[in-house]
Amino acid sequence: MVAQKAEGGVIRAVMFDFGGVISSSPFEAFARLEAERNLPPDFIRTVNATNPDTNAWAQLERNEVDLDTFVELWTGEALVLGHNVDAREVLARLAGYIRPEMVAAIRACRGSGLKTACLTNNFGSLDTAQSPEVRAVYELFDVVLESRVLGLRKPDPRFYELACEAVGVTPPEAVFLDDLGINLKPARAMGMHTIKVSDPGQALEELRSLTALPLD
Repeated sequence: MVAQKAEGGVIRAVMFDFGGVISSSPFEAFARLEAERNLPPDFIRTVNATNPDTNAWAQLERNEVDLDTFVELWTGEALVLGHNVDAREVLARLAGYIRPEMVAAIRACRGSGLKTACLTNNFGSLDTAQSPEVRAVYELFDVVLESRVLGLRKPDPRFYELACEAVGVTPPEAVFLDDLGINLKPARAMGMHTIKVSDPGQALEELRSLTALPLD
């Protein structure tokens, strides 16, 4: 494996979140739904951030509840916060488009000999088929860690520990890209290099700076 020198250590692996990093942010779709339904801005994110370890969204991503139970629980949580929103509408807005520049970055990392991993909070039964587009991206990684399979989700530190173990690196030898600061915080505390993906272009510049890879 080819190692890339970075400030504070040597990079041996690059890890990517999926939604909001490799694919477009679901928050954009949530904002459109909120505008259509005359909901307060960021209402859906507020529901998902309330009791974040035990709420309906967390249980769904850990594969602890089925879809019908999730819909009942989440819709109830939204009602408690003052608005009647069908959780099915929220789920229907999750699918985004794949960012080709991120796919190119994954290929560049692999081509350089760096280990790659996808760390994603997702949901669905274990026999649920992924779309051809998602499956094609998954196949680019050395390992894919899914919350629905592991029964735990980011930002649980164990998620990152398992990722490092899976590709055979220590946390300081890894870079992790995610669009949520709450997911990056424990990774950074473990010693991982972290990049918050707000603007994909800026995030790739940071990755280029850390790894010295040609990511054009």
